[in-house]
Amino acid sequence: MNRDGGPVETVQSEGEDDPDDDENQTEVHTEIEARGIGPAHRGPASSSPQKWKRVLVKLSGEAFAPVSGNGRGIDPGVVEGYAQQLGSLQAEGIEIAVVVGGGNLWRGLSDAAVGMDRVTADYMGMLATVMNALALHDALERTGVATRVQSAISMQEIAEPFIRRRALHHLEKGRVVIFAGGTGNPYFTTDTTAALRAAEIGAEVVFKATNVDGVYNADPKKVPDARKLSKISFTEVLHRDLKVMDAAAIALCRDNAIPIVVFDLTCDGNLRSAVRGENIGTRVVEGRES
Repeated sequence: MNRDGGPVETVQSEGEDDPDDDENQTEVHTEIEARGIGPAHRGPASSSPQKWKRVLVKLSGEAFAPVSGNGRGIDPGVVEGYAQQLGSLQAEGIEIAVVVGGGNLWRGLSDAAVGMDRVTADYMGMLATVMNALALHDALERTGVATRVQSAISMQEIAEPFIRRRALHHLEKGRVVIFAGGTGNPYFTTDTTAALRAAEIGAEVVFKATNVDGVYNADPKKVPDARKLSKISFTEVLHRDLKVMDAAAIALCRDNAIPIVVFDLTCDGNLRSAVRGENIGTRVVEGRES
């Protein structure tokens, strides 16, 4: 009963029971929390300059590939490194969602797709993102971090369907949520997925993990004196056609006032530093560049 004598309202996920209320899920996550890393064992807050409470991290498919390779395949050691960084952030109380690409396994617009129907090629790319999501999920769970995979394409045996309220429930419970399957529609990139999911879950920022340390005023590979920008506006990114994210993703973040932080994922610890709010990379916001 509430203070007015009426019934206390409860919120469940759009007509479905909480999947973590069943016996098997309870058993699994009791074991995880018993290992001292789950939400019940977060411990004191970090003294780092934690700026964000709920964040979305966009990992490209190439980020899963061996460092010395050609951007193809999945390197378990690389994925485990991401899991450890994400796990330390989750232990500090930061709510983390992740969108994964699939370019290390399949690219719908690559030469391999020449002659193939675009829609079919894009759906194959969505399936590639699910494989990467499962790899990251496995690494996180082995690290002791409670994690859920939600797919925009129904495959109930291996992933939950994307349900916004369920995703919010997981985040509030301290679980990492990995969004796979893109938007579930062809012709949309996983960058657009990242912007869309960030808006849907109320993320405060999108972290775009790349292989460069930020946004430059010119291509640093072609212009030796190119200058790295600490901040640039959404409008300038679109006007200059800078390849930060695709135009649809930039516009969606701009319209929903969600800043983007572009940083170098290849530097050890950068993912953790960026999410903690440390001054690395380039911030894409409304306002003038600097």
